[in-house]
Amino acid sequence: MRAHNERMAAPSWGAPSETLLILSDVHLGSDINDRAPPGAAPRRSRRIDEDLIALFRHYASAAPATERWRAVIAGDFIDFIGVAIAAEGARARLDTVPDEEELAHGLGNASDHAREKLRRVAERHTEVLSSLAEFVAAGHALTMVHGNHDIEFHWDAVRAEFKAILARLAKSAHPDLDEAAFVARIEFNPWFFWADGVAYIEHGHQYDTMCATEYVMAPLSPLDPRRIARGFTEVFLRYVVRPTRGMKEHGHESKGLFDYIAFAFGLGVKGLFGLAWRFASAIIELLRLRRANFSAAARALREEHEKRMALLGEARRIGIDRLRALAALQVPPVTRSIYGILASVLLDKLALALLTAMMLVGVAIASWHHGHLWWAAGCVVVAWAFANRHLTKQRKLEPDALLIDRAQHLAKLFPAAFVVMGHTHVPERVDVNDGSATYINVGSWAEEEPDEQETHAYRAARTHLVIRTGETGPKAELLAWDSAAGPRAYVLPVRKNQG
Repeated sequence: MRAHNERMAAPSWGAPSETLLILSDVHLGSDINDRAPPGAAPRRSRRIDEDLIALFRHYASAAPATERWRAVIAGDFIDFIGVAIAAEGARARLDTVPDEEELAHGLGNASDHAREKLRRVAERHTEVLSSLAEFVAAGHALTMVHGNHDIEFHWDAVRAEFKAILARLAKSAHPDLDEAAFVARIEFNPWFFWADGVAYIEHGHQYDTMCATEYVMAPLSPLDPRRIARGFTEVFLRYVVRPTRGMKEHGHESKGLFDYIAFAFGLGVKGLFGLAWRFASAIIELLRLRRANFSAAARALREEHEKRMALLGEARRIGIDRLRALAALQVPPVTRSIYGILASVLLDKLALALLTAMMLVGVAIASWHHGHLWWAAGCVVVAWAFANRHLTKQRKLEPDALLIDRAQHLAKLFPAAFVVMGHTHVPERVDVNDGSATYINVGSWAEEEPDEQETHAYRAARTHLVIRTGETGPKAELLAWDSAAGPRAYVLPVRKNQG
């Protein structure tokens, strides 16, 4: 495994001559799905593309407070894991032969598979990428921080393809473009972006056990190093969510066991058995991935991760000890634990429900032979209620609180006035460390169109953050894009963290 020279280069991060424009979770391509039945995947809102185009064009021409803008896209710009492209039509262009899973669910995350996905996204969202290219062509800089949905930017070839697409689009509008200078203004950060004293920025998925990568600097699969390691979220998106009509990627934090049972029965007998089979297949795959984490190949990946951390620490002049302290703040992927895997799909609650039902049947039989024992039935129900409540508390799907907790440590480890993340899709602003720093979540741009059965669909906040530096220190404005008026203040109560 070779170190990526481009990734270890040391350009100036967030120099005082730059004003930061930060957004996250655009999820371009999230509705490209060749493998799903008609209507299974909610369509992406067309208005989002229109607003993104307007935003990039606005800031391309708006005068920054400094020499130039630097757009920092804090992860999940391209939704590689959400793109499902039928492998059959692309096989002739691939060096990595699709395996059985990829034939069933669409191209995977090998370098050439990801390039095919990127090209398809570029065809679907040409105008968005053109407006981003115009932004860079105007002399501004672009930093892509990797998220869990676009971790495929790990591959050199995918990053090169992204740059080539932007350069080609910019060249079409500016034939005399200095292409080398244009490409030099685009960088990729696989972990985080840091402007000393100003802002620390990362996606945030490393603090979410459902989405965390085992080795962020070497995110390869121990089963096959030609592919990226899959986490819980990607497995369930591919095996369960994308192929199931009416099942959405978000909103699961508010769902319980009976919600899913009702949803399954709503699919009809055939749909019910199909969903059960997909769930079982996903669980088997997750258990297979867990076993791989204890292999010799996994140990080799850990060593590669350490080497790349050392190179990054040297290139950025921040030291390996600080990077190790940063890595220690991350949470382990849920795929490390058999119980974690089973609890994540509510099998612990299902087992509890079955056990409770069996005990109630036992009480009923005992009552038939030995008289009324309804008090025993009451005890069983109360025990179930307490146990179910405990399992509910243990099942934490939303990592919002943990991101805020980690922001307190990050602001000290990498001194910054603002710790900025995305991932949760929910804009938030919280004072941390007694007000000496502020955690800001920049929300998302991933929005769905309502279907015929809905009166509404998921509505993105369209938020972005502008950080300016000056004599009185850095100032941050959390803004929302208004289709009619452009950027406007996004009002959030600033609250102090109680942790």
